[in-house]
Amino acid sequence: MVWLLKGTTTDDIETGALIGGILYTGKDPVPQISAAIKAAHSDTYVNVDNLNVEDVIELLNAGAKAVVVNGIENYEKLVQGDVPSQRIIVSGGNPEDIVTHLKVNGVLVDTAEKAQAIEKVAYKSLTNSGSLPRVYCVADNLDAQLDGFISRLQTDRADGLYVTIVTDAGHRALGVCYSSKESIIEAVKTRTGIYQSRSRGLWHKGASSGATQQLLSVHSDCDRDALNFVVDQSAPGFCHNNTPSCFGLGEVHGLLKLERTIEARINNASEGSYTRRLLDEPGLLDCKIKEEAEELCEAENLYDVAWEAADLFYFVLVKLAKKGLSLKEVERNLDQKSKKVTRRKGDAKPKFLAQAAERLTAAAKGLAASVTSSAESEPAKITENDTGKINMQVVDSSNQEDVATALKRPAQSSNAFDLAEPIVENVRARGDIALLEYTAKFEKAELLSPVLTAPFDPKLMQIEPELKESIDLACANVEKFHEAQIVDTLKVETSPGVICSRFSRPIARVGLYVPGGTAILPSTAIHLGIPAKVAGCKFISLATPPRADGTPSPEVMYVAHKIGASQVVLAGGAQAVAAMAYGTESVAKVDKILGPGNQFVTAAKMICSTDVNAQVSIDMPAGPSEVLVVADKNANKEYVASDLLSQAEHGADSQVILISIDWSAKDIAEMQDAVHRQATALPRCDIIRKSIAHSSIINVDSIEEALDLSNIYAPEHLILQVDNASSVVDLVNNAGSVFVGALSPESCGDYTSGTNHTLPTYGYANQYSGVNTDSYLKYITSQELTPEGLQNIGQATVRIAEREGLQGHANAVKVRLAKQ
Repeated sequence: MVWLLKGTTTDDIETGALIGGILYTGKDPVPQISAAIKAAHSDTYVNVDNLNVEDVIELLNAGAKAVVVNGIENYEKLVQGDVPSQRIIVSGGNPEDIVTHLKVNGVLVDTAEKAQAIEKVAYKSLTNSGSLPRVYCVADNLDAQLDGFISRLQTDRADGLYVTIVTDAGHRALGVCYSSKESIIEAVKTRTGIYQSRSRGLWHKGASSGATQQLLSVHSDCDRDALNFVVDQSAPGFCHNNTPSCFGLGEVHGLLKLERTIEARINNASEGSYTRRLLDEPGLLDCKIKEEAEELCEAENLYDVAWEAADLFYFVLVKLAKKGLSLKEVERNLDQKSKKVTRRKGDAKPKFLAQAAERLTAAAKGLAASVTSSAESEPAKITENDTGKINMQVVDSSNQEDVATALKRPAQSSNAFDLAEPIVENVRARGDIALLEYTAKFEKAELLSPVLTAPFDPKLMQIEPELKESIDLACANVEKFHEAQIVDTLKVETSPGVICSRFSRPIARVGLYVPGGTAILPSTAIHLGIPAKVAGCKFISLATPPRADGTPSPEVMYVAHKIGASQVVLAGGAQAVAAMAYGTESVAKVDKILGPGNQFVTAAKMICSTDVNAQVSIDMPAGPSEVLVVADKNANKEYVASDLLSQAEHGADSQVILISIDWSAKDIAEMQDAVHRQATALPRCDIIRKSIAHSSIINVDSIEEALDLSNIYAPEHLILQVDNASSVVDLVNNAGSVFVGALSPESCGDYTSGTNHTLPTYGYANQYSGVNTDSYLKYITSQELTPEGLQNIGQATVRIAEREGLQGHANAVKVRLAKQ
């Protein structure tokens, strides 16, 4: 049963009813009634006995929930006039006959007794839609409506209260309360959130905190033993913890979250910010809306369509905010439009049809031109760099300018930060939604959740036994070496009675970034994860891009299991870094992020590490992988070539440098032959060609000159293929990791020897260490003074503090010395 409150003026319509709706019975002109319905916030029903079909349709198009007619005959007239039967309620006549009429979906009566009697008949007479005819009962005033509504409620609680679910206008749950008959009456009459406290009586929500509620509507559930209060909640939120909801953190999602982010930016937009530009520059916002709408029209695959639609929504919400509107008004408008019974044809405006035709014509001409050009052109020439000899550039060390050029790293994209920053901000603002969108766009994987949580499904880590044994060996060696790096607590008596100590504590929550891209890197998971486990980090989050089917690499998952990872984030790039730095609905925030990656990953790490809102540190900046090999005349050239190529295959932006000591032209030619022969046999030869293009051989006269150049270059990997290599290590000042002697290939360090392969690149070995156990520890100092100790250093402390003008510091010592 639906209780309607009788209204006789258009003001009654606009005021509305919190229970059921308003039944308008007045005689105002139809346009005036329609305007009132559009402005109303609750359901409106209109008595239309004296109106023609056109007027009825106008009222329904304006948003009337339904119209009321007297008797079956008038009902039939409206239906024949194309008024939808489900939008018609019949009153008068014999109610039982009306209910049993197969096409009638609602009947109106004037007393609760009649309504209850008709409901019994209704259950026996399903309409042709298979649903029960709804019974409406009209009340002349609010008291009568409340009495009728409350009298039908029922509860099995001993205290007679009704469980009340509180939601906002978007039907998002805010919390659970209790209502009594008294509190319902007070809430509806005052149109505010009033509930029944089980210990304190009537509870006026927000009376003391200011977090008041405007009551929008009240509903009972199908069994009439629970209520739903729909409210407009004022800040800071429903929960006593000052969050929007009592459920979890009350985080909002999607468009509402975006709307609130835009609102916050508008309120705090600084001069020169993009938000301020959108608000202030004439025409910019409208141009962006048109631009994004056009890009959405041109998008084809589902990833791009979702991407462009999200961009368009952003600018549309900025437009709404600029005009002082919100999603609430848009949703009301949509609800009103959904009630229209007439539909326009929906053709596009002529100017847009003409533009579409022009684009199709241009596209057809472009395709034809492309086909013609392709058919008439000469075959493409194959450059030497495509299939010719793979040669490294040879540089004479006597030419300092050429040497300096050879030691320059490949240029990185100048706009890496510009591209990474909006990705970071999007993930920060929109959380899981943005993360899933980027994964769909860049990894072509559609996921329901971006996170796998321990314990992990064994099916995700199925690898062949031999590989498993190899990973176990690598893990054991890395663990043994990194356990040895843990030092005992340091204690020093700096003066008699003054004991200074330093002790370590693990960083609680760490995020490990394991790249995907052109290679699967379980080794990176090992070299990042084992030290975190050794250090005792309580929470390990590992991020790695998923494969196209949405699953992670099973090798990486096996390592994640071995290191005791708490979660695996299925994402890569700047978006994965942002998710771990700020946290999302599913991804836990971490305190430090470690791991290699491309220039965008590095940019994201640096952006997040400098944002005080992130409160996250990083291991080091990182660039493309690199190796520098120092080789004397006795070096095995096949070994040297293999070492150079082991790094050249990492990526097109990798760089390899060979510093040869007193090599002849014949030696260099043999070296070039070995590089070409081995490279062309490797499956990643195309990548090697590109990296060799910016790699060099520098021939020098002595080992000292070679190490001087190496220290200037500060390589990620330094390989010493020289006689008595161990004696040369003392000359090394700048390097990520050193591989000593002909039988120490860089590959062993990458995988199984025990040292760490996450190393500073791009010259950062001048000031950074590679990842080690200390990377996961923080060091805390302490001091303990005895009476003797305070006497020994107290006066010196006072003098320095007073010279700095910090009398409080000095006094803290003086008051103690006075007690001695």
